[in-house]
Amino acid sequence: MFKRFSHLRVLTLLAGLLLASACTAQSGAPAPYTEGSEYVTLPAPHQRYSSDGKVEVVEVFSYGCIHCAQFAPAAEKLRQQLPAGVEFKLVPAPFSAEWLPYARAYYAAKQLGVVERTHLKLFDAKFAQHYPINSLDELANFYAAEGVDRAAFMRLATSPEATAKMKEDLALIQKWQVDGTPTIVVNGKYRVATVHSFDEMLAVTQWLVKRELAGK
Repeated sequence: MFKRFSHLRVLTLLAGLLLASACTAQSGAPAPYTEGSEYVTLPAPHQRYSSDGKVEVVEVFSYGCIHCAQFAPAAEKLRQQLPAGVEFKLVPAPFSAEWLPYARAYYAAKQLGVVERTHLKLFDAKFAQHYPINSLDELANFYAAEGVDRAAFMRLATSPEATAKMKEDLALIQKWQVDGTPTIVVNGKYRVATVHSFDEMLAVTQWLVKRELAGK
């Protein structure tokens, strides 16, 4: 059921990638999850999203993905429950031309410091209230209604820096072998793969996080 939430074309870059996620057995007790099933270990050298030193949990997502909208409350719950020394991050997936505006919108919102207060609201507006939020112009209208300076939003969303960041993130998503959303990657080493519910997705993620913390 949950093997992949949204299979998408990846601007010719992500076609044909494998699914996966990661882990290994903890000392003494048998591992509750299976390598190659609920998770996979990504090929070395492992590449994290940043080098800030904390264990990182990354959700690859899109505001254009209804499954990401359904997962968003659970992801927020995960973010709040992560232990000290662990940081939750979002990476937008520009998997198609239709999803490019959402990636640009995220980068602009992050620069403006409004992601935390608008993230769930954008999903709600698009998928629960069914507002037409598809183009960058429509996204700008949404953020303006949330008190964001529209001109500043458009300037940041269409900037060369946003374009460069999108290309950089897409290359990393490809290295992580992500082909659907939402996908969780832990520390650039493990990708949560075949799960059957959001609860199981969170449980596998927490287990991988504990392994990484123990490894430090």
